[in-house]
Amino acid sequence: MSPPRLLLVEGPSDENAVHALVTSLGLPAVSVREIGGITNVRRELAGLDTGVEPGVLHDAGETAHVTAVLGGRDVPTFCCRLDLEDELIRSLGTSRAVEILEAAGDGAAWRTIRNQPFHRDRPEDQVLRRFLGAGSGRKKRYAALLAAALAPSEVPEPLAAALDWATRR
Repeated sequence: MSPPRLLLVEGPSDENAVHALVTSLGLPAVSVREIGGITNVRRELAGLDTGVEPGVLHDAGETAHVTAVLGGRDVPTFCCRLDLEDELIRSLGTSRAVEILEAAGDGAAWRTIRNQPFHRDRPEDQVLRRFLGAGSGRKKRYAALLAAALAPSEVPEPLAAALDWATRR
């Protein structure tokens, strides 16, 4: 029997997205721990019980830090291009992502930020990422909503790989 697997993720939005995907895809339960920022990965790895096999989901900008912390240890890593929200938005497409936030009651707030002079000429996906990160609890809430809206074939590669690893026994 293989050791239990634990997916370490940066924050609560990442954890919510993983749990939402597990539920919506009907996967077996996955052990996920949000670590309060990638800079805490060293502490988390050091504090794991022996026999637990960790994996790390992280953003591309954090690859050098994760690689340095792992120091050659055989720990699987799953890298999001920019961040998890970018992966979800790209997989859904901005129009579907906007439909989700409209349905969740944030349409007026979305239109307000979209019409601000700074954001008017920016690509919609960039404004959407900014929008998700700007409101209190919005990133955490929408990570789950966006992830749950994905069809199995739409799950972004880093999340699909992380879930495949975490559910493989």
